[in-house]
Amino acid sequence: MRVAIPHQLEKDEVRRRLKANTESVGDHIPGGAGVSTAWPSEDRMTMDISAMGQSLRANVDVEANQVVLSVDLPPALAFVEPMIAGAIRSQGDRLLAPPKD
Repeated sequence: MRVAIPHQLEKDEVRRRLKANTESVGDHIPGGAGVSTAWPSEDRMTMDISAMGQSLRANVDVEANQVVLSVDLPPALAFVEPMIAGAIRSQGDRLLAPPKD
């Protein structure tokens, strides 16, 4: 599954906002989830996600005009892909929102 979230921010600002909102990433996943994140490179955040009895690994790539979330869904979750993709798209603005100080 690949979900693109468009933005009009500088890449530095996108990274800053993603890092600031990391604690709430699980809240943006339908049904809630346990999420741990890492930044193996400047423009890639990896996420280890535990949801619906499944463990997933996702990548979030920061691009000039969009943030792209990529995850391979196991067959047991393939049927919910449209729901997950829709939720990510609708919640993407919150994930990229300015952090609350």
